[in-house]
Amino acid sequence: MRLVQVLIPVGKRQPVLAVLDDEGIDYAVWDETGRKDFEALVQFPIPPVGVEPVLTRLRKAGISENTYTIVLTPETIVSRRIEVLKQRYSGTRISREELIARAENLAPETSTYLAFLVLSTIIATGGLLLDSAATIIGAMVVAPLMGPAISASVGTVLDDRKLASRGIKMQIGGLLLAIAVGALIGILLKESILLPPGLDIREISQIAERTSPNFLSLFLALGSGIAGAISIIRNAGSALVGVAIAIALVPPAATAGLGLAWGLPLVAIAAAVLVLVNLLAVNVSALIMFWVSGFRPVEKEAVVHARSSVISHVALLVIAIASLSVALGLVTYSSFQTSLVEQEINGEMIAMFKDPEYAEKDLTLEKVTVGYMPLDFLLKKPVKVSLLIGRKVVQEVPPDMASKAAYRLTEATGKDVRINIGFVESQKFP
Repeated sequence: MRLVQVLIPVGKRQPVLAVLDDEGIDYAVWDETGRKDFEALVQFPIPPVGVEPVLTRLRKAGISENTYTIVLTPETIVSRRIEVLKQRYSGTRISREELIARAENLAPETSTYLAFLVLSTIIATGGLLLDSAATIIGAMVVAPLMGPAISASVGTVLDDRKLASRGIKMQIGGLLLAIAVGALIGILLKESILLPPGLDIREISQIAERTSPNFLSLFLALGSGIAGAISIIRNAGSALVGVAIAIALVPPAATAGLGLAWGLPLVAIAAAVLVLVNLLAVNVSALIMFWVSGFRPVEKEAVVHARSSVISHVALLVIAIASLSVALGLVTYSSFQTSLVEQEINGEMIAMFKDPEYAEKDLTLEKVTVGYMPLDFLLKKPVKVSLLIGRKVVQEVPPDMASKAAYRLTEATGKDVRINIGFVESQKFP
């Protein structure tokens, strides 16, 4: 429920109260003596969905759009007319006025926003280098990226250019800052004793995950944007949704920074593409969700401009996402192909060491390691395969084992295969 307080301009008491009577709303009225332009203050309870239509009727009755108005969320309201109002105004959608207020509250002051973003990026960068998913998720609790994304969408839908512009600038500036912070942290830690010498960040799973984006990343970002809009509209779970939005943006931005610090342009570009795709997806899904939910500006002329702005923004964002999705499609396809090659290699090696030539000599396949990434597939690099073979101490090894394995794998996969074989010796007693 909501409790609305509105100042009534001089001469508008009767029309305003007539609207409330017609709506069947209980209200209380106090004479206003502090300001000459107003004669009374009226207070009334209303379900959340009813705030916007009732305020619209009150404006037609003489309440100005800029008139002093407060919308409160009370603990309890006892009124014999509430049940009738709940049936008439069923649903959980908040009013236009509450939506604007929440969007403004979610986008903090610039200094606060930058401070929290820098701190979350530092923590996320540490989590990436430590390969710690828990640390990365913890960093996202601090990240304040949900507010700017929601502000940009709300401002566009309600034709509030200032709010939309601020949201867009905060998102772009914040993510560029996150990349810069990630790069700075990487430069500072690269040669320090805190990291192993010669560390290849491409081998860290949390970083590799952000440098091989696929279509699933797009769906997750779209879902995060929709969830963010719903959480604001229904005032539920916005903190948890904020984590989902942040995790789609900050870790990839930090990964791009680490790619720059390590001098790996392909890592930086792949992560930056993921950041951009996720950013566009979050914004377009939230924008569509707010528009479909029925939020519109107050003035009819503004509604026309807002509709045009929403259509143009959605079209632009969809085109950009579609263009970037070519990269996601290539990564998705190459990931599938590399997985297929790895399965074929494992199957062929297991079959090879079941042959009598090797089985009778007590040569056993202990481990198969395939070094073949999506980028290797796209660049047509050779497949690197490492085999670990178990043998007895005195057991001789066929001298052509590596060449036979390489030929067999090349025939099975159609790829250029490079083989490296290592041995472990075993003794048994008795």
